[in-house]
Amino acid sequence: MHASVVDEHLHCVYHTPARNGDVIILDVGLHTAIQMKKKKKMALKSLTQIMLKSKTFVKKTRSGGIMKIVREHYLRDDIWCGSEVCTECKQEETVLQKDACIESNLCSFPHYLLPDTNIVLSQIDILEDPLIKNVIILQTVLQEVRHRSAPIYKRLKDILHDKEKHFYTFTNEHHRETYIEREQGESANDRNDRAIRISTKWYSDHLNNTPTTDKRLKVVLLTNDRGNKEKAEESGLLTYRCKKLQPSVTSVPQDETAVLNEITSSKVLFPEHLPLSRIQSGIKSGTFQQGTFRASRDNYLEATVFVHGEGDDSTEVLIQGLQNLNRAVHQDLVAVEILPLNQWVAPSSVVLQDEGPKEDDVTEEEEAELKSGPSGAASRKPTGRVVGIIKRNWRPFCGMLFLSQIKEATRHLFTPADRRIPRIRIETRQAATLAGQRIMVAVDGWPKHSRYPNGHFVRSLGSAGDKETETEVLLLEHDVPHQDFSQAVLSFLPKMPWNITEEDMAVREDLRNLTVCSVDPPGCTDIDDALHCRDLPNGNQEVGVHIADVSHFIRPGNAMDLEAANRGTTVYLTGRRIDMVPELLSSNLCSLRSSVERLAFSCIWEINDKAEIVKTRFTKSVINSKASLTYAEAQMRIDDANMNDDTTKSLRGLNRLAKILKKRRIEKGDLMFTLYRWVQIQITLLFPRETNSMVEEFMLLANISVAQKIYDEFSECALLRKHPAPPPSNYDILNKAAKSKDMVIHTDSAKALADSLDAAQVDGFPYFNTLLRILATRCMMQAVYFCSGMDSDFHHYGLASPIYTHFTSPIRRYSDIIVHRLLAVAIGADSTYPDLMDKHKQSALCNNLNYRHKMAQYAQRASVAYHTQLFFKSRGILNEEGFILFVRKNAIIVLIPKFGLEGTVFFENKDKPSPKLIFNEEAPSLTVEGHSFNMFDKVKVTISLDASNVQHQKIRMSLVEPVISGVSVAPSEPEPEVKRAKLDR
Repeated sequence: MHASVVDEHLHCVYHTPARNGDVIILDVGLHTAIQMKKKKKMALKSLTQIMLKSKTFVKKTRSGGIMKIVREHYLRDDIWCGSEVCTECKQEETVLQKDACIESNLCSFPHYLLPDTNIVLSQIDILEDPLIKNVIILQTVLQEVRHRSAPIYKRLKDILHDKEKHFYTFTNEHHRETYIEREQGESANDRNDRAIRISTKWYSDHLNNTPTTDKRLKVVLLTNDRGNKEKAEESGLLTYRCKKLQPSVTSVPQDETAVLNEITSSKVLFPEHLPLSRIQSGIKSGTFQQGTFRASRDNYLEATVFVHGEGDDSTEVLIQGLQNLNRAVHQDLVAVEILPLNQWVAPSSVVLQDEGPKEDDVTEEEEAELKSGPSGAASRKPTGRVVGIIKRNWRPFCGMLFLSQIKEATRHLFTPADRRIPRIRIETRQAATLAGQRIMVAVDGWPKHSRYPNGHFVRSLGSAGDKETETEVLLLEHDVPHQDFSQAVLSFLPKMPWNITEEDMAVREDLRNLTVCSVDPPGCTDIDDALHCRDLPNGNQEVGVHIADVSHFIRPGNAMDLEAANRGTTVYLTGRRIDMVPELLSSNLCSLRSSVERLAFSCIWEINDKAEIVKTRFTKSVINSKASLTYAEAQMRIDDANMNDDTTKSLRGLNRLAKILKKRRIEKGDLMFTLYRWVQIQITLLFPRETNSMVEEFMLLANISVAQKIYDEFSECALLRKHPAPPPSNYDILNKAAKSKDMVIHTDSAKALADSLDAAQVDGFPYFNTLLRILATRCMMQAVYFCSGMDSDFHHYGLASPIYTHFTSPIRRYSDIIVHRLLAVAIGADSTYPDLMDKHKQSALCNNLNYRHKMAQYAQRASVAYHTQLFFKSRGILNEEGFILFVRKNAIIVLIPKFGLEGTVFFENKDKPSPKLIFNEEAPSLTVEGHSFNMFDKVKVTISLDASNVQHQKIRMSLVEPVISGVSVAPSEPEPEVKRAKLDR
């Protein structure tokens, strides 16, 4: 007997050939299937079943013959009910509890819930609530849900697998007393409703007839279908509509939010959102603009809407005040109305955070904070208001519960970890349990008379402050895929032991004789690049960049390829790496380790003495790296005159050419080195700068060479990378900073900016130039991937290159895998496939890659910030010197060079009278009790961890010097041994 389980919750289909050659399909049900699996040799005739009916179908075979198929539906009388109160059934498992009362005002007696299909489809959030337990899910309902909504079906299956929920699947379609046939003229939907009512009645009678059962135990049919409810009540069934559950649970559908939230105020706080039809016509006529809503991190009463225009016509619309924000949430797609010119305002200079629960109102103080901002005409920006929501970007948010001070309260405020997300009001009776936990909450809706949106509890993530929990929150908040690789993905890994085959060698160039070596940071295991340099007979030099051939192992369209495309990039957190591809590839088969043969994709140049490229070629290859060196080891070889082996000679040749290439690049106006020199100064503490720069030069050269090649071959579908030039307004803060020291920064071109930064020096203030470069990096735009056929501007502003791509890191970037595939097709080393040549699909892929790379960067920064907090938590209070990086209306942002740390020093204290503050936005400067604070001023601050808010622990900085009258002096300086402690990098 051969079996194939179609779905473990629905039925099991067994196929068996009849003696006459017909195929008989036996639909025997879940529990019979389980028994068959447990007793493989059990004969079909030994099952306690009776056949209800046979149906015969005739089907043509491929060969033209005829096959008769007989479907036999079997019923049983030994399917157990699943309740632990039952003594009649021969229970192999009990799911439904004796104490079957849930926490609700539904009824005062023990009960099991039996929802119909529409309740599951429309109220799945309620069923997911932790308070909802002891629910009977009929096979009929499961089948309907499965056919009508795959996402809800998956969510329902997850609930069924959760043992703590006590949801029980009853296979009513295979129970002799609950199965019914469809009557003549009866619709499939009516038949299923009748099957649900009959099963409900069977359960009620069955449990009532059990001698030991508590007679108060009832089975409650949940349905919002009026006709179904009336027929059920006519049959004597206890039937409730689902809305009766709503006051007692935390989750509700959006359209019934108002029923749940017990609104205490009828005051309308926000304007009505316009209907979509009005929005669409308004956008078409130009009355409204469409854009992405971006909430401010520093001021919860302010946001911008980025309105996409044609070419360079994109604009940012400033939104200020709760009413103008009008219930938009970060990343929503919104419609905005631009206000008249006389209502335009300047961005607020106030650092303002929503510090706690307030009544459903907007305070006068909050609005006054915004109105007191800079008012100069030059500072004003296009200002608008949100008139409607085109598309919500809501997701489950991580955070913590802010418990209500009202005793026995069930309504509480949830504080998201992301400050750009507003607090969310939820209802729960588990508040005491959830206190101190990191939890996830989903938004259901935002009524116009509520200060905060309404939502429901999704799940707990663990105790706040626990390292694993905080890392999980970090990854979830930044949407980083971090689950283990599935078996489907792992199934495409090569079988071990793996070796290079004769077939591989036949299509590759054998470069195993070359003196190839890699140079990387210490401890690097995913080595994706190696280099070589050798003299040619004509006096020129041959230089090769050899990149791991990851595309050989990851073929287009399989599960591993799809997973890598979704992840987009490897994410490097502090102390943890989340790989884009499985470790067997990233740290073994694709890693160009020394003394092992590896498949590579090589870019090889012939270069003359002036570092000019004479010839370029690309080839799939096989290499055998002669050395895996760290930067320090490579530098030592270059500097040691006594070392003259082939590897050292190769390094010296590479280093000489790299210096020429770098000089030429900087002369052309390359900004990357100029802007990030301050970073490289820090890197030099770990890695000798010369060898680090040497590797970087040839990686850049390879990326540029490959970009040109794939664009020449595929002008419409090349995956490239560009870095847009910043708009002039981006340089405002940089120009003001330079002006404060009587300097002028020229920003007409990348070359002009680079030269200005090189010349910006202040006698007696060597760190000034570094601070200026830090500000310059903040002015830059984000580099992005794009498809060549969907854009016309290819220029990379930072590198001063007309074309660029990513080729050199395929182990950790999916973009490089696509570039490898394009290059392989271009040189005839591999075949193409439809998606590779589809510019629209390439463009969609680029959008995902840009998103994943951006979120990976944010996650990495958040990880550093979290571990910085752990450092200061263990070190206590430190006094350090720093420089003012930005000046705000009520605070200064200070950079501590020793730690590369930024923090905010506030001059307002809610518990004490605030000092007199005078803000000059043009300078910018802040005068506090007569003392003026300007950009780049040196200050001394106390650094400590403020753990008073577990949700938002933060580094707190307090002013030590200069001493300002009326401003609290920071805590005293710590003991010397604490002061000398350094950040473990």
